Amino acid sequence: MSNDGAPAPLDRQSDPTPPPPSQPAPGNASDGSVLPHSNGNSTNDNGGQQNGVVVPSYVTHRLRLNPNADHKPDNYEDLDLDFSPFLFSSLERYLPPNLLPLSRDVKVTYMRDILLRYSPESERIRLQKHREYRQKIISNYQRLHRELYTMHATTFFVPSFLKAINENTEQGFRNIMSEPTPGIFTFEMLQPRFCEMLLAEVENFEKWVHETKFRIMRPNTMNKYGAVLDDFGMETMLDKFMEEYIRPISKVFFPEVGGSTLDAHHGFVVEYGMDRDLDLGFHVDDSEVTLNVCLGKQFSGGELFFRGVRCEKHVNTETQSEEIFDYSHVPGQAVLHRGRHRHGARATTSGNRINLLLWCRSSVFRELRKYQKDFSSWCAECQREKKERQHQSVAAAKLELLRRGETAT
Repeated sequence: MSNDGAPAPLDRQSDPTPPPPSQPAPGNASDGSVLPHSNGNSTNDNGGQQNGVVVPSYVTHRLRLNPNADHKPDNYEDLDLDFSPFLFSSLERYLPPNLLPLSRDVKVTYMRDILLRYSPESERIRLQKHREYRQKIISNYQRLHRELYTMHATTFFVPSFLKAINENTEQGFRNIMSEPTPGIFTFEMLQPRFCEMLLAEVENFEKWVHETKFRIMRPNTMNKYGAVLDDFGMETMLDKFMEEYIRPISKVFFPEVGGSTLDAHHGFVVEYGMDRDLDLGFHVDDSEVTLNVCLGKQFSGGELFFRGVRCEKHVNTETQSEEIFDYSHVPGQAVLHRGRHRHGARATTSGNRINLLLWCRSSVFRELRKYQKDFSSWCAECQREKKERQHQSVAAAKLELLRRGETAT
């Protein structure tokens, strides 16, 4: 897109690694539960026994349509699983009430059976290869700042942000935020010390990659520089980051795109400068909600430009004047927006700019989206088309009334 807002074909900035399988799609069960799809991978449709305990099956025990927000799921990170342990924790909230008190092993068997039926074998193979890739890095890379790998909220976040999270109200969030244009929120978030440590950790990782000649995957399909934080051990910390500090905000400001059901993330840093990526083309993110925080260093240029929220159908439609918004990065300050908010980054003209990105995803929203045709709750072009249809309908009704009046006269 040109600087004056004229549209250009968009790229979809995506994670080069496959995302975890989304959760089973809603069925037509009359009790409001969900019937998982089947691809024939499982062999036991009626349950079975495990260590003398009857294991329920998906046939007799259906998933809930909505998650149990009050239930605290088990931790599955210590198990050798076919799928991400975070997917099991997320799916557990959808289990029928009578399964929740059962042992973790029983729940794993039940959920694994569903996921095996739902996930293609090729996708499971790719996921397994990526897990092996990550394990190879984690086993060999020597961490610089170990305190970064577990959540330490008071060390990571500024007090005003923590206060708003603890209050957990819309007004509390708005007290620390600016909304310079609809759907884009900016606020102070990260402590300077955290930014310094993360920058040093990334530099240390890049040094290890260079010395060992280890071939790493870059953050996405558009950035040639940067690193995936999840790949060298920060997945657990970033999962808590999303669940406890991004999801509460997204639940308030982005409910129409799955903000209340965020259950997966892709966390990475990107690097811009004369000897790094210079700029970033016009695109949409592979996320429902994107957090973008500038870590530093000294730089000029690199402004973000936003050009309106669009669904897949309307992603290349024209930009309206009220949708044009430019943002200049400030170290430690966060920008939170919908992943489908079209944007790009202008050239960094001097110095180096490094940003932390957290793409937050909702498997529930992604599954439901497959069955929807109208996205007027969040796509600006769908909203305009809907208003135009309503206007035409009203105009047609008025003409019909006038015609009938003239006929009666």
